Amino acid sequence: MRVLPLFMTGVVVLSFTAEKCRQLVGEESSSKSWTERFAFLNCFDMSYGTMACLIKECVKLYLYYIRAVHVHKVRDEATKAAVREALSRDDQSFEEAIKRASQVGDAAAKRASRQAKHIMGPIVSSGWDIFETLYVGGTLWEGITRGIGTFFGAYSGGIIGEGNLGWVGFLVGSQLGSWVGGRIGLMAYDVGNGVQYLLHLVHKEGSSY
Repeated sequence: MRVLPLFMTGVVVLSFTAEKCRQLVGEESSSKSWTERFAFLNCFDMSYGTMACLIKECVKLYLYYIRAVHVHKVRDEATKAAVREALSRDDQSFEEAIKRASQVGDAAAKRASRQAKHIMGPIVSSGWDIFETLYVGGTLWEGITRGIGTFFGAYSGGIIGEGNLGWVGFLVGSQLGSWVGGRIGLMAYDVGNGVQYLLHLVHKEGSSY
């Protein structure tokens, strides 16, 4: 229980430091995606926005296909293994072995689907945040930093939420974790910019003597 207060304290300190760093380096060098966002209407600009929305949907469909293939493979392998194990014993009939194997396969498929969701959602979210950052004029490093924060935030938020409230908790936790993680990534980017700016000033001051 002490982890949450420490985490909240760390976020507050990071937020305060990032704000000071943004003031130090100026608006032009600060993170662009902190205030600007890719709106839904940008999908209809018949340019990069439209292309990005189409690519995003294609990537989602492809990931859904990969998940379906993976789940089917896991179910098939688990079912076959359960059938072999059941038939190796003499206390079950063939019908009972098939029924039991089907239940084992369904359970394995459910676990595989849940594990795939825990990975696929954060991947899509982080990739989209990287694009959104570039779209609003941010740097690639800003997008990567934000994307990393989004990925870990969505992943951990989904796991924690699912452990407490099931699939509803997973949805809420992954969305909230994605937003918090992305913000932490942007704060880390601004702090890094501020530190780099200070080092540049120190180096410039030293070379002037």
